[in-house]
Amino acid sequence: MKSKIILACTILCSFLCQCTILNHISIGAIKPNLLVILCVSMGLMRGRKSGLWTGFFTGVLIDLFYGSVFGVYALIYMYIGFFSGYANRIYFDDDVKVPMIMVCIADFAYGLAVYVFVFLLRGRLAIDTYFLRIILPEIFYSVILTFFVYRFYHFINDRFMTSAKKERKSIWVLK
Repeated sequence: MKSKIILACTILCSFLCQCTILNHISIGAIKPNLLVILCVSMGLMRGRKSGLWTGFFTGVLIDLFYGSVFGVYALIYMYIGFFSGYANRIYFDDDVKVPMIMVCIADFAYGLAVYVFVFLLRGRLAIDTYFLRIILPEIFYSVILTFFVYRFYHFINDRFMTSAKKERKSIWVLK
């Protein structure tokens, strides 16, 4: 129960930082996607199920405040968290290279999905302009931010959510 409350507070604080603080450090109206970093981090550190729920609630928050069609962002973030959870058992938690690569892939998939669901369905076909001016700078900016933010999420996961992690890696727990 404690880890779920900590995870909910982490989701809420990351959402608030995404909406307030990151607007002030944006470069040319491009800001890093902290919520993709959160979904990938929780998927990598805690597994597919935690990544899925983190992505779902993160996406619901985005849909409530910024989405035009309810559920699109929840679906996108949910898939990002779930698929990043597949790499849960094959990397070391302290290594930051794998999360940076996963954030790069996830942010590209996020940008492509947003283009398809938000712009392409409205008849805007300029994929090259969208890719060069929005997707690529956001990927670059998010990967740089991942180097710093992932260590913070890793600290929170180790410090406050260790009981669920030890139970998950136990050989006696049936899955």
